Amino acid sequence: MKQHIISALVISSLMAMPVMAQEQQDNQTPAAIGFGSGMVLGAVVGGPVGAIVGAFSGSLVGKSVGDDKHLKAQQQTLDEQAQQITVLNQKQQSLEQLQAQYTEAQRQLKTLQAARASKLEELTVGMNVQFRTGTAEIEPHFAKQLQDIAFAMSLAPELTLELSGYADRRGSAEFNQQLSEQRVQAVREFLIQQGVNGARLTANAYGASAPLNPKESLENDFFDRRVTLRLQSPDAALAANNQ
Repeated sequence: MKQHIISALVISSLMAMPVMAQEQQDNQTPAAIGFGSGMVLGAVVGGPVGAIVGAFSGSLVGKSVGDDKHLKAQQQTLDEQAQQITVLNQKQQSLEQLQAQYTEAQRQLKTLQAARASKLEELTVGMNVQFRTGTAEIEPHFAKQLQDIAFAMSLAPELTLELSGYADRRGSAEFNQQLSEQRVQAVREFLIQQGVNGARLTANAYGASAPLNPKESLENDFFDRRVTLRLQSPDAALAANNQ
């Protein structure tokens, strides 16, 4: 008789569960749902004792389902963090590569700057284009040097070039002045032909007024027949003007 009463209660509970489940679904945890389901199932199978055992079994099943969801959520979080770490490592490697490339570029730039400074220092010491007696013709040897000067100026657009023309002391002062002007003009035109902007060239002629040696001789006259070239940077020109 008692068994029949319990069965009836179970049947009525099963009939009422859809309504109760709809109202309580949002507020029940997996463990609570498992507890209730297990109790009903236990009552059907084993009576009051079965209801108790089934209730606790259902609770364990529900808790296991909840733990699985929590573990899956944790695993997803760990996977996302692992992806973020991978991306950060890749960015770190890219940053290190860029830093290495930047360092190498700086080293190469310093090497080029040192080479240019050395070349300019060599040329700025002063170079003379020598001429034969009574002519303004540039000899092949000096033409090659003028080409080097033009190349150096192409690498350093801020540089200017000062040209000073001279003649030896033989002949009249008027003739020597004209000859020095012709020589400095020949050098200027040669440089322009090599691509140097004429605005960067300053030309002056001094005739025989500035011999390199006070004693006149064939050998000393050779060195007086010249055009002197001096490269100047803006800083050097400013310092010279302030002296």
